[in-house]
Amino acid sequence: MEFSVTKSALLNELSTTQGVVERKTTIPILSNLLVEAKGSRLTITATDLELSIRTSCEAKIKKEGAGTIPAKKLLELVRLLPEGEIKVKLLENHWVEIVSDKKKYKLVGMAKENFPALPVMPHTLVKIPAPIIENLIRKTKFAISMEESRYTLNGGLLILKPDTLAMVATDGHRLALAETDHKLAGLNGEVKVLIPKKAMDEVEKLSSAAGADAHIEFAKDESHLFFQVGHRLLISRILTGQFPNYEAVLPRDNNKNVVIERAELSDAVRRVSQLADQRSHAVKLAVSNEGIEISASSPEYGEAKESIEKEFKGEPIAIGFNSSYMLDFLGAAADGPISIELKDEQSAGQMRPLADESYRYRYIIMPMRI
Repeated sequence: MEFSVTKSALLNELSTTQGVVERKTTIPILSNLLVEAKGSRLTITATDLELSIRTSCEAKIKKEGAGTIPAKKLLELVRLLPEGEIKVKLLENHWVEIVSDKKKYKLVGMAKENFPALPVMPHTLVKIPAPIIENLIRKTKFAISMEESRYTLNGGLLILKPDTLAMVATDGHRLALAETDHKLAGLNGEVKVLIPKKAMDEVEKLSSAAGADAHIEFAKDESHLFFQVGHRLLISRILTGQFPNYEAVLPRDNNKNVVIERAELSDAVRRVSQLADQRSHAVKLAVSNEGIEISASSPEYGEAKESIEKEFKGEPIAIGFNSSYMLDFLGAAADGPISIELKDEQSAGQMRPLADESYRYRYIIMPMRI
């Protein structure tokens, strides 16, 4: 294998693979990239066995072939090289020579035969506009559970219907649901897939890099999900198991509601939570016809209280929420008014941004004892 490629083209593709490459691996080949030179293109593949990415760029191929190169070292080296052409050549015993102008480096590679084979992408099920999937992920991924034991909650549920797309994520304490209308050509029924958190992060990055007019081709087989955008293909294992019946927890009769600007609420919660208990992060929302009072206290820090005048009709109510959970949502919600909808002290509260017309976005958050 021998080829030359511009620094900018190579760096772009190497950066794309970094989120997938296994850092602390017991299988050494997984910290390497498979580099293949064929025709006029250079293809780079990375995998951690759960998630794989294959990406490619234009290159001048002198001799077709393939080899594996340590991912982290290659990226760090290419990043430090000057702009211009980089020549790469596979030597004996899997070593790889890299030449840039008068600079020469040799990296220790491994046998390409040891690199895991990737599954082949089946027929495309549906094409999804990149900005839509990026938005759905951004609005929900923070609610994913980090507990390894709750396996089915370690990802987001993507729900595709002929006219709508939705994504749900929950960790048992809060739930984020985002939905939007879009005609999905060629889809007859409903498709539900559980996407692992790491895969969601990478799909979000790919969508963001692809631009506003790009589409993601989505496909699946028994055990894998495939997301193709342009010359990049992301393959993820499907999370198995039963995602909870989220529709059962959506509040039906939260009739006490108050509307407040996102920035105003976010700033107040952020300030008040400075003095909240560091373990529970609890803040108290007291709503009455005088407006909203946000407060927190802890033996070690003291107490905080902020009052915001807002219109509210109905019985007064005081409820405790985890401030971190509130701030996660407020960081993802669109600017403008937020509707806070409550029922009583023991029932889940719901928050909805009112400014974003194109997405139906709701956030359900369990109350805390205060």
